[in-house]
This record gives sequence, structure tokens and C-alpha cells, in this order.
Amino acid sequence: MRIEPHLERIWERLAQADGQPELGQACEDLRDHYGILHVVYHWVDTAGVQYGCGTYGPLWSERYQAHNYLRIDPVVAGCYRRFEPVDWKDLDWSSRAARQFHRDALDHGVGNQGFSVPIRGPHGQFALFTTNHSCTDGVWAAFTARHRRDLIWAAHCFNEKALALAPDRAPCAVQALSPREVDAMTLLAVGYSRAQVADRLSISEHTLRAYVESARFKLGASNTTHAVARALSRGLIVV
Repeated sequence: MRIEPHLERIWERLAQADGQPELGQACEDLRDHYGILHVVYHWVDTAGVQYGCGTYGPLWSERYQAHNYLRIDPVVAGCYRRFEPVDWKDLDWSSRAARQFHRDALDHGVGNQGFSVPIRGPHGQFALFTTNHSCTDGVWAAFTARHRRDLIWAAHCFNEKALALAPDRAPCAVQALSPREVDAMTLLAVGYSRAQVADRLSISEHTLRAYVESARFKLGASNTTHAVARALSRGLIVV
């Protein structure tokens, strides 16, 4: 893949980064190179702990965390279920909470257009790389079509450097779930009650409890909800 000379210099500086401030500077460099509002790298773990860098203003970053917007952010939720880059227009913004979140984001300097690349690293590590701007749909479609390959490349460059700088944040390897554990966790993930899961699997609730507890132990989760979240984020179950 041919890389523009200016982009190549940005990647060289990123490769030499030895801390989060340098990652942030690389985001600023990319933003300026493309002439857009924002570039953001956002690593989210199954406990909701966030790590990243970018060009969103400090007021929005603080507000995002203070209001726990991670739990309702359609970009994060949508990218969890996808492997291909996502245009924000293709996400579900129909809920009242999502619409309110979107209005708040716009009020705090986030653009109306977005393109996010889901990244999955070792042992189910999950992050997003996002470019954001304010413009018409047509202008944004042309921008993403032109730069799609470079943005995917950028996403993986940022994630590789983030993993190197913060290895303690990377999830540990887990034991594989058994077929029955996968079935149980999948049905719980889609919203079945324990009684319904037991009935669907033709097992007793006592046996189901044993499968769930075994899966929870393998995943290092504190409770069933936590176990389902970890299994989803690590790709052990698909809903």
C-alpha cells in the first residue's frame, strides 16, 4: 500500500511514542492532515474502564465519563457487533437516550459525521478508531471512500502502539468455553431468563447454574452479567 509522505512521517513519530501524550499528538497530526474536526482512539474493556486519546475537547471527554455515556453510546454498541468500519449514519440512533446523547455531543463540539473502525486485539481486546467532522452526507461519503484504507491502517497502528504502552490493560487469555457453556451464555445474552434457558436446553436449572458458574470462573467475571459482557467482547459468543 502506497503511503503519502506526510502520513508516513506521522506513523514514524507514532512508532517512537513512549506515552499517551505522544498518542494524542498523533491524533492532532492526523486531524490537521485531513482537515477534519476530530480523530480519536478509544479502548474499552469489559468492566467499562476506558483508555485513549484524541482531539475531543476536555469538557466533552469529562462529560462523557461523568454521565457514563459509554453504556448508551450507539457508536460503541454498534461497533461491538461489527468487524467492518462503520459510518455513524448506519447506526441505530432511534432511542430517546441515543438522540439526547447525540444532541449533547453536538453541543460540545462533536461533528455530525463519523467513521469508526472497530479493532479487536489479543484475547478479545476491543477499541475504536474514529474520525469525525461536520459536513454534508455527500462530502463525508467522498472523504471516507477516498481515505478508507488509510484510516483502517491508522486504527491498527494506534492499537498496536497502545498495547505496547499499556500491556497491563490488555485482557488475559481465557480458557475456551464448552459447547454447553456457549449455548447457555448466548441465550442469557439475548435476554432469556434462567428458567427459559434451562427449558430451551432441556436441562434443569441446577445444571444450568453449574454451566454458568463454570463460564463465569473461566472468564474471571464477578457475576453473570459481567460474564456475558466478557464473552461477547472476546468473541466467545455471538448474538
